[in-house]
Amino acid sequence: MTGPIRIANASGFYGDRAAALAEALEGDVDVVTGDYLAELTMMILALDRLKSPDRGHARTFLRQLEGALGPALDSGTRIVTNAGGLNPAGLADSIRELAARLGLACSVAHVEGDDLTGRADDLGLDSPLAVNAYLGAFGIAAALGAGADVVVTGRVTDASLVVGPAAAHFGWTATDHDALAGAVVAGHVIECGAQATGGNFSFFTEIADLVHPGFPIAEVHADGSSVITKHPGTGGAVTVDTVTAQLLYEIGPARYAGPDVTARFDTVALAPDGPDRVRISGVRGEPPPPDLKVGVNGIGGYRNEVTFVLTGLDIEAKAELVKAQMAPVLPSGARWTLARTDHPDADTEEAASALLHCVVRSADRDEVGRRFSSAAVELALASYPGFHATSPPTEASPFGRFTSIVVPAGSVDHVVVLDDGTRLTVDAPAETLALAEVPAPDPPPAPDAGTTRRAPIGRVVGARSGDKGGSANVGVWARTDAAYAWMVHELTVERLRELLPEAADLPVARHVLPNLRAVNFVIDGILGEGVAANVRFDPQAKALGEWLRSRVVDVPEALIGREART
Repeated sequence: MTGPIRIANASGFYGDRAAALAEALEGDVDVVTGDYLAELTMMILALDRLKSPDRGHARTFLRQLEGALGPALDSGTRIVTNAGGLNPAGLADSIRELAARLGLACSVAHVEGDDLTGRADDLGLDSPLAVNAYLGAFGIAAALGAGADVVVTGRVTDASLVVGPAAAHFGWTATDHDALAGAVVAGHVIECGAQATGGNFSFFTEIADLVHPGFPIAEVHADGSSVITKHPGTGGAVTVDTVTAQLLYEIGPARYAGPDVTARFDTVALAPDGPDRVRISGVRGEPPPPDLKVGVNGIGGYRNEVTFVLTGLDIEAKAELVKAQMAPVLPSGARWTLARTDHPDADTEEAASALLHCVVRSADRDEVGRRFSSAAVELALASYPGFHATSPPTEASPFGRFTSIVVPAGSVDHVVVLDDGTRLTVDAPAETLALAEVPAPDPPPAPDAGTTRRAPIGRVVGARSGDKGGSANVGVWARTDAAYAWMVHELTVERLRELLPEAADLPVARHVLPNLRAVNFVIDGILGEGVAANVRFDPQAKALGEWLRSRVVDVPEALIGREART
């Protein structure tokens, strides 16, 4: 096939807009993908599987599919989803039952082999709930090549949902590294749904209609280049900026490693291609690393929390009193945070109040359960004036811990199970290449700042941030060459630590992406044991970039005016 394949996305996470699948089918597309999995989602599904072995998949997908399967089959649109989670075979069977109930002829295949939980002992893991390797795209491609109408996977990389259909459409092989890398980039852009069409976008006030943004479409070409767009008439926008923002989401170094290919994000070139159309080209690919990433989810212990409301005067003294009163019952590592949301001489009680938050965790459920809750409640008449909490503490609840390991790619079975039960084995790539750091490019000359003004740095730059295990990334981009020349010299690692004091004592790496006018920071350990442990305010670091944008620095006045005009 030589014409482009149009691949729409209808889900960026477990809980995304339920109507998106039906909306995606209202236009001309060849494939609709649904991405339901994240590190936290795998923990949720693992706990669900404990209740019943029939569970472990994204159950909302079946409800979405009920009204969409018929239209998809009528139009010849294939559906590819990782909603199978920890039980892709179970979800495939449920889809067959749904099709039979609706009187539809539907071929369903699933991809398995990612679940390594049964090998936990051999891998040196201590009783995890779920162990899953990140598989690649060629199982999906094989299923589509065999005629499947619906392909269900377990844990594959998010971009594989796009790479697989493109590889099947164009007949790519494992050595078509540039084409595969281009599809990985397209997949990375659309995998998070409306984040590519204006959702969670720094300059959101510039988008005319963001009430109900459309979901993105990738038109992938035979050479791996693509155009990102959306259905005409839908809300949101597709611009170079919205695509740049999503490209910077949850990435690390310029070499973006996957099971099929390592994509060089420092080679990505973006250009407008008409209204709500952005062309991606120039992406170079390299052989993938020899190992696969494996996500490990387990129970880290038990947690509880309470938020005390401190109102009016002497906020700091009130906070210290509560801390002293609670100290005898707190386990080691209790985390206190005081949010100074109070305002002097406030005209409402809420505006006069600060929030003192305490999170406790322990392997001992009783220690953070009744003992902690009772101690907090018993202070009601014996603590600071105006004592109350946002809500009473509850029973202790388990929290998850996410870690990752690597295993040789050849040690993982990658298997496609077709509708008739036929099993196809997908070989690991024969050609691999160990990852190496991309040398930092020479920055443009530092500009003459001229007259400066104290202003939030976000008046000049945009940002997008997210989580990877216990680490977070903050991608920052400029919209003009002049702003980039200033930003790349202003936002050093040392400066980032000054602007984000939570990162002051943590390892921080900076990766420069000149083609995108961007720098990407990776802050190791800022999220502790990951989102499932849920200790830090904003545990997924979704707003870390917006915090950075709010910090006030000396900004050249010429940039503020120029960027506003842009």
